[in-house]
Amino acid sequence: MSHGYRRFLASILLVGLVLAAGAGCQRAARKSGSFPASGEVSGWTKTGDTRTFDATNLWRYIDGDAERYLKAGVQSVSTCDYKYEGKTDAVADVYTMTSAEGAGKIFETEPQRNAKPVTMGDDARLYGQSLVFRKGRYLTRIVAYNESPEVQPAILALGRAMAERLEK
Repeated sequence: MSHGYRRFLASILLVGLVLAAGAGCQRAARKSGSFPASGEVSGWTKTGDTRTFDATNLWRYIDGDAERYLKAGVQSVSTCDYKYEGKTDAVADVYTMTSAEGAGKIFETEPQRNAKPVTMGDDARLYGQSLVFRKGRYLTRIVAYNESPEVQPAILALGRAMAERLEK
């Protein structure tokens, strides 16, 4: 193999690696793009960076429950912390599944007791201080750490903003 031909092959390999890295960055940007920035939803402030855990290290985020998500085809979970009006902490998670069926499987295992169905995405349930909904291959969960009369409408507003950002 000539020196010029080797250099040509190395160039093609390098371009391929750059394109693959760029695609990975775009995918990560799309995932983190489902989280509204501070002030985009009235009263909500994003208090940290978006963290992402892929299927191989999901146990680091949801230790003890990762197997259920793995069986349903989870690819990753992205998570972000929020604060509502400076006093209520919350966490928002977006689980990316391989298919809408996987998101549906997890959604159907969520308890229905004390849940109020709401219109959001393909299906949604509102609890005292949390919201779970699915849209396409995404399952989203928002949990506030305090319960008060203003928490449910605030969680719904954040959830609707996130649902709009998720691709179908």
